[in-house]
Amino acid sequence: MTVKETITRKLESALSPTTLDVIDESHLHAGHGGWREGGETHFRLHVVADAFAGKSRVDRHRMVNALLADELAGRVHALAITARAPGE
Repeated sequence: MTVKETITRKLESALSPTTLDVIDESHLHAGHGGWREGGETHFRLHVVADAFAGKSRVDRHRMVNALLADELAGRVHALAITARAPGE
């Protein structure tokens, strides 16, 4: 399973998002810190889920970071997060 598939599976399972885009932007960072041959090091997330309702931006990011702690401790070097509740 790829890192992108793992991220997608974990977020879908935990958050049941209405919208989820997991974008591998590793090619944009070739040669920069944290980049590795084969990519899957830099990701951008756009996620909309009821679980974020009433939560601050920081709390939303903490939720996502906690769900992806293993990936962030391993292969993933950078994660840009846009997390919203439906209707925002």
